[in-house]
Amino acid sequence: MAQTDPNISDSRPVIRQLDDAAINRIAAGEVVERPASAVKELVENALDAKAARVEISIADGGKTLIRVTDNGVGMTPDDLPLALSRHATSKIDGSDLLNIHSFGFRGEALPSLGAVGRLTIRSRTVDGEGAEVTVAGGVHDPVRPSALTAGTVVELRDLFYATPARLKFLRTDRAEMQAISDVIKRLAMAEPFVTFILTDVSQGKSRVTFRADAETGDMFEGLHARLRSVLGKDFADNALPIDALREDVHLTGYAALPTYSRGSALQQFLFVNGRPVRDKVLIGALRGAYMDTLSRDRHPAACLFIDLDPTRVDVNVHPAKSEVRFRDPGAVRGLIVSALRAALANAGHRASTTVANATLGAMQPEKTEARVYQMDRPQMSRGPAYRPDGFADMAPDMSGRVEMIEDFKAQEDHPLGAARAQVHENYIIAQTDTGIVIVDGHAAHERLVYEKLKTQMAQNGVAAQALLIPEIIEMSDSDAAQLLAVADDLTRFGLTIEPFGGGAIAVRETPAILGEVNAQAMLRDILDELDDQGSSTLVQEKLEAILSRVACHGSIRTGRRMRGEEMNALLREMEQTPRSGQCNHGRPTYVELKLSDIERLFGRT
Repeated sequence: MAQTDPNISDSRPVIRQLDDAAINRIAAGEVVERPASAVKELVENALDAKAARVEISIADGGKTLIRVTDNGVGMTPDDLPLALSRHATSKIDGSDLLNIHSFGFRGEALPSLGAVGRLTIRSRTVDGEGAEVTVAGGVHDPVRPSALTAGTVVELRDLFYATPARLKFLRTDRAEMQAISDVIKRLAMAEPFVTFILTDVSQGKSRVTFRADAETGDMFEGLHARLRSVLGKDFADNALPIDALREDVHLTGYAALPTYSRGSALQQFLFVNGRPVRDKVLIGALRGAYMDTLSRDRHPAACLFIDLDPTRVDVNVHPAKSEVRFRDPGAVRGLIVSALRAALANAGHRASTTVANATLGAMQPEKTEARVYQMDRPQMSRGPAYRPDGFADMAPDMSGRVEMIEDFKAQEDHPLGAARAQVHENYIIAQTDTGIVIVDGHAAHERLVYEKLKTQMAQNGVAAQALLIPEIIEMSDSDAAQLLAVADDLTRFGLTIEPFGGGAIAVRETPAILGEVNAQAMLRDILDELDDQGSSTLVQEKLEAILSRVACHGSIRTGRRMRGEEMNALLREMEQTPRSGQCNHGRPTYVELKLSDIERLFGRT
């Protein structure tokens, strides 16, 4: 039986003007996706009001109560009803929608919240009188006096009570509270000199779930201290400061060492003119900067701030204001990649402290047994397996092979110390002034060879292999145009393409080191990467993967016994080579253990 299409009717549809309540509920669907969205809008309003202290109280994951209290400039009684009107804002005058210096500017948040929940605003200026106004389901009550100190208190109760269908799409109270916490932490990183307090007041109990007191000092000191309180000591201890300027685009922040990589991208925080954003250009640039130091299943950790002329970036892309569009995305991407690679190179052989912590955590002291006195011990057999003379005479199954190095005092003050021994024909044991260093000889030499090969390729260029018959690849006009836009970049890595009429692309040269190449599959992969990240590093990745394999086969093999001078030469070269703290796959090449930590393992402190 044929079904009637509800959108097809014999009668002519009538165009109607929606009322303000319906308009606000529609707008709320874009601006207020979940309780965390409401919290974000209200806290950003507090920051725009120059608040130095923002307190957020949440009940039931924000479903029944969201209260934001600030000590900002406040509003007058005449301002309150206007603040609840659509597209009424103090942030801009409407003459220039590109020159925006505030978090908010649309004037949609408060009327949208009042359309789907029960909203009360109490506010007072420093020299004025306090007042409050309430709106529920889009219906306004008159303004009335209220007693409070200077600042503003916005209280939102029963979110989505006017649109109950939206409640079915919310997650558990715990998940919604976690989303709110994430929003507050991002804003706390953007404003290190503001105090943030997040309190869960569910079920009549009050529990502070996050607190970040205002920091002091200059911008870098304040940001570093704030990141320590938000992301933890490990990130702060293993993050490199970033400060770079190019074409009036200023990049600041902190990026973690490659050996502090994560299993997901959750510790990637990107800000444009102080606004937390998610942008594929920035995410792609961040991954590109760590390209040859991390494997594909690991992700860098970073907190980066990009400051530029507001007219060079469009923040008016989406109502949630989490997306931006750069006028020159290539310049921003190039700055991020070059600045982070320079910082990682300047870090030299440094590896993250978490490597040593994980090593110490894996070391468990042997459980002590009841004391057995000498007279009660069984008599030990003095057969052939007995070795009374120490390590040198121990049976092979009782100890790893140890190569002792005697002359070490002259090199002990180097960062990686002086080699004392080699165990299991691979691991170098070095002694420093403050502890010991354990080096994976094969992994370390692999990185050193790889860096030399990359330097040679950069100096001599990538050898290209001309195809006897150019390979013609048919594609859409838009895909062809997208590829030709990056043709110069591809040529630098030995891949030469030219237009061949219509949507066709002619591949004339491929990188010689790659051997036989499926040009069509490679171009398709490059297109996918351009669509996903706005740029492509596929050819460079393939070239560096070849160099990495060559370095692996050309490095010192596990099982080879090294002389003392060879070990020390390897340590000295590691100290002088960028990124030598991790192998080509992102694993650490050495572990440093402080003597105080070792003594603690043996209960000597």
